[in-house]
Amino acid sequence: MPHAVARLRDARLARSAKPFVARGSRTPRCVRCRVASSHCLCSWLPQAEASSGVCLIMHDIEPLKPSNTGWLIADIVADTHAFTWQRTGVDPALLALLADPQYQPFVVFPGEYAEPERVVTGVEVLAHKRPLFILLDATWIEARKMFRKSPYLNSLPVLSLQADVLSRYHLRRSTRSEHLCTAEVAALCLALAGDGRASAALDAWLDGFTDHYLGAKHHREPDPNDATHRALAAFGQR
Repeated sequence: MPHAVARLRDARLARSAKPFVARGSRTPRCVRCRVASSHCLCSWLPQAEASSGVCLIMHDIEPLKPSNTGWLIADIVADTHAFTWQRTGVDPALLALLADPQYQPFVVFPGEYAEPERVVTGVEVLAHKRPLFILLDATWIEARKMFRKSPYLNSLPVLSLQADVLSRYHLRRSTRSEHLCTAEVAALCLALAGDGRASAALDAWLDGFTDHYLGAKHHREPDPNDATHRALAAFGQR
């Protein structure tokens, strides 16, 4: 069964009045991993389980972009939910998810943009709850707007990550190297919640995706014996 981001992409395509043309759209792509068919990496998908949940609130066209990394999160974390952000409303299913008593939701966003009393730097949940990490999947400018204009998130704690790493993601340009892509943020959240294996698997999957994506772009064959592929192989494949 397709995961949450794949289903959101299909729904977005179904309501499109005209086709979405992404950069590189003429390249034949694997429908599963979204990499050029010549460089498909589906056979490298790592196995890992996570007790945490992830809720992706995605800007309108994010699910359509081949370079979107929210898709990679859903590949690894089975309990991933995906919704399109709405400027003037909210999906009732999203509200139901946020109110689900099995979860403790955290909005993952820099603490400098939230009231100090909302900001937390660690994941503390009651014994009968699981963390649900809410990630705003968009460009940085769009994500700030989404954070400000989503009142249904205002009562939730804001998890401010104290990351001292630079982004390894090279498929889109960012003016600030400390801005992590969505998958990198999710991996940090999983590690904080004690889902270390899933965190490492997601990091390895992002590296593999980047390697194959750029390999196709630059006509370079992936090396199945390099560090990236050895890291993926260590998890076993599905």
